[in-house]
Amino acid sequence: MRTTLTLEADVVKGLERLRRERDTTMKEVVNHTLRAGLAAQAQAGTPRAPYRTPTAAGRPRLPSIDSVADVIALVEGESHP
Repeated sequence: MRTTLTLEADVVKGLERLRRERDTTMKEVVNHTLRAGLAAQAQAGTPRAPYRTPTAAGRPRLPSIDSVADVIALVEGESHP
């Protein structure tokens, strides 16, 4: 099948480099590269949902730290002078 594609300059450079390295035709390089990309896409499968960190019961939330005296009392205890 014939089709016309407009390729970005960086893609053309990469394909041309592969063509020279493999001493083959541009058609063969493009077909091989597209097959490899399609196979990789098929293996990737359906995108997974983003990971969510589970919540867990733990220590209570820290109180506001707007007051230095409150922070010192929290860290060192109420008996701090």
